[in-house]
Amino acid sequence: MATTTGLEEIHILWTSEGMSCDGDTVSMTAAGLPSLEDVLLGLIPGLPKVHLHNKVLAAETGDEFMAAFHRAARDELGPFILVVEGSIPNERINGDGYWTSMGNDPVTGEPITVNDWIDRLAPRAWAVVTAGTCSAYGGIHAMAGNPTGCMGLGDYLGGDFRSAGGLPIVNVPGCPIQPDNFMETLLWLLYQAAGRAPTIPLDDKLRPTWLFGKTVHEGCDRAGYYEQGDFALDYNSPKCQVKIGCWGPVVNCNVPKRGWMDGIGGCPNVGGICIGCTMPGFPDKFMPFMDQPPGATISSTVAGVYGPLMRRLRGITNKTVNEEPKWHHDRPELTSGYRP
Repeated sequence: MATTTGLEEIHILWTSEGMSCDGDTVSMTAAGLPSLEDVLLGLIPGLPKVHLHNKVLAAETGDEFMAAFHRAARDELGPFILVVEGSIPNERINGDGYWTSMGNDPVTGEPITVNDWIDRLAPRAWAVVTAGTCSAYGGIHAMAGNPTGCMGLGDYLGGDFRSAGGLPIVNVPGCPIQPDNFMETLLWLLYQAAGRAPTIPLDDKLRPTWLFGKTVHEGCDRAGYYEQGDFALDYNSPKCQVKIGCWGPVVNCNVPKRGWMDGIGGCPNVGGICIGCTMPGFPDKFMPFMDQPPGATISSTVAGVYGPLMRRLRGITNKTVNEEPKWHHDRPELTSGYRP
């Protein structure tokens, strides 16, 4: 398939037949900036015409739904973006069966594993995108002790993988994805495919830099409490939650700043601790949840030394600026300092 841009029509082949709960698909339907409907209906200027093939949202079933995937594997569909949802199992250790599959081979009648689909489609795709932490880095299904040898898509395809459009895998982690984060990433790729945007900027974990370049803590409503050494000791408090298990200071995610839907929500904003679900080490490196993260005792102790002093000094300043100046009065003299 050609790697040139300026595409006028493109398909999105979305498979969630990895180890998946389809939660990322469900989350994506809540996006509003842009919404999936606006993209598919062509209501956003400058985009190619988009056709979505996602089993959760499809009107087609069975062979009719699978037809687009088979055509793409034969290089007959035209330009497409492959979206992968769910962890990739290791089919080399599946014994006599299959860990997971999607449709059947029309010749043999045997199930086609998701690994086979990735082998067939990823090299032909204009871009390959992961939806959620499971497909990006392995996630829940790849945690220690799992029997399937699950991994992220990058582990399966290798670090040198490049799509037909010359792109590495584009990871949009989250458990599930923040809906607007995913659709905004897809929007960038669609504009790039149309020749109307530069190459999408990614960090060293292949996440969009403008979405995952800051930590939860930097965008959190509660961050000011941390700086002042004012910590919550239970979940009923509006203060910083580091001492009750929040990993926000070290997790790359924009959810507190962006909110979840229409700017509302975001885990710490509504009383939930950050458990690091956008990170490559999730969940193993963030367990046990709701315990103080390593280093939290030291950092909170240091903040606790200067924080109370800062709160006291700011309280004094707040008291003075929370009153009108003394020359605002109705007495017969002028005391504003004016000199004619």
